[in-house]
Amino acid sequence: MAVTIQQIAELAGVSRGTVDRALNHRGRIAPEVAERVWKIADELGYTVKGRKKEKKKVLVKIGVVTQLARASFMLEINRGIKKAKEELAERGVEVLVKEVLSVDAGEQLKAIDELVECGINGLAMMPVESEDIRMRINELAENEKIPVVTFNSDIVGIKRSCFVGMDNKKSGRAAAGLLGMLTKGKGKILIITGSFGNPVNNFRVEGFVEELKNTYPELEIAGVQGSFDETEEVQRIIENTMMAVSGISGILVVSGGQAGVARAFETLKLDRRPYVVIYDQTPKNEKALREDSVDFLIDQNGYVQGYQPPNILADLILKGKQPKNEYWYTEIKIMTKYVLP
Repeated sequence: MAVTIQQIAELAGVSRGTVDRALNHRGRIAPEVAERVWKIADELGYTVKGRKKEKKKVLVKIGVVTQLARASFMLEINRGIKKAKEELAERGVEVLVKEVLSVDAGEQLKAIDELVECGINGLAMMPVESEDIRMRINELAENEKIPVVTFNSDIVGIKRSCFVGMDNKKSGRAAAGLLGMLTKGKGKILIITGSFGNPVNNFRVEGFVEELKNTYPELEIAGVQGSFDETEEVQRIIENTMMAVSGISGILVVSGGQAGVARAFETLKLDRRPYVVIYDQTPKNEKALREDSVDFLIDQNGYVQGYQPPNILADLILKGKQPKNEYWYTEIKIMTKYVLP
């Protein structure tokens, strides 16, 4: 059944005339109302007959800089960025994205400079832990008057407008609680991180270790090893540790390469595997849950992390609307195979 203007008007809470003006870019209409109408029309699959969608004049340019662009957790973040880019185009906002493959500060600085040369009015970024990055962000905010929103990762001592992402230390405590209950507080825990220079990983590990010491003092840490988010390295770490250290009752993987867990267990042919907690809801990690390679998955709602920062910056630049909070923490979602779609 075809979607009608009346249906859109009822859902948007406006008149049919307002919907017509919004969809056909006729007359004066509040940007937020037009944005709501277009969003509902898109969701319902409505198309304007006989008329091409007019290209909005670019009023504002917002730059986005990511890191570890090919990592699995970036799938949801990129989906959020893409959606924000599509919606903000209707408000005259152009979103320019620079994807950085590594956690190299030099590559991020180059990406930032390229965006500044393009004339950006605001910057959303996933900063790597670096004094050079800290100085550049502060320079943008203070000297060039370019507001900055960090997301997913953050750096202390920077003059950014706000941070959007998981409370990683809190999520680490949640992971400790899960493994503590599963192991009944006995045995040894192997922790696998990605890069030791990644503050996201570090906060997760820090929260985990603190909670373990406070609540499950009889659980030992069998080591914290870096995998560089590589599947093969996660597999190698687990195999080597399990063969060299007795009594491993739990494994925590706070970064990428989680597919290496199942591979290691397959190679080791264990009578009973350790309990395992991993991060990020991705297709591969859902598969690991379904196949009982891992017990719990902690998701950080990457979609919101990608979607929210460009919108915060657009409201700040176009409306002068300051973020309500310095920290926009996304939901910490704990999943088992029983709740998967």
